[in-house]
Amino acid sequence: PEPSGAAFFQSNCAACHGADGRGGGPLAGGLDPSPPDLTTIAARAGGAFPRDRVMSVIDGFSRGEHFSPAMPEFGADDLGETVVVEQTPGIGTPIPIRLLALADYLESIQR
Repeated sequence: PEPSGAAFFQSNCAACHGADGRGGGPLAGGLDPSPPDLTTIAARAGGAFPRDRVMSVIDGFSRGEHFSPAMPEFGADDLGETVVVEQTPGIGTPIPIRLLALADYLESIQR
């Protein structure tokens, strides 16, 4: 079965980022910096959802110093089998299926 990005979010992200992705989850109170509102990623990026950057942050591959050390590096865990995503014809990038599903979910909740 196709993995659910929404289910992955609820089990792994909602405790800090809130069930609706807007921050303020039950574990967010003691974190500095506070977990950001994930429904405004595209707005903060000039209107386009930065899918590759988002997946890189979730994976733990690329993060700025402003990221909380409380944010897990999900790439260290099993994110499922990989699928090849072709953004440029003939050039494919293997991406774990759960990471891709989570990115799709996050893109779907942008406002």
